[in-house]
Amino acid sequence: MPEREPLKPPDGPETAAERARRRRRLAEVFGEVLPEQTGDDRGGQDRPGEDDRAADERLRRDVPPHHGPVG
Repeated sequence: MPEREPLKPPDGPETAAERARRRRRLAEVFGEVLPEQTGDDRGGQDRPGEDDRAADERLRRDVPPHHGPVG
């Protein structure tokens, strides 16, 4: 296998070609690349329009039986 140049932060702003090359290299090393921003980063809810109380109730209903009652 040919030796590759190590990944390093860019010295200045990346060009589109450099960004694409970096993403391809990351995908090659780590497999499928994760999204740039997740729901946790955005502060969004799993289900838009669901308030906190409804989300808590949904999670309580989804507890597996071997974990016992939640109350």
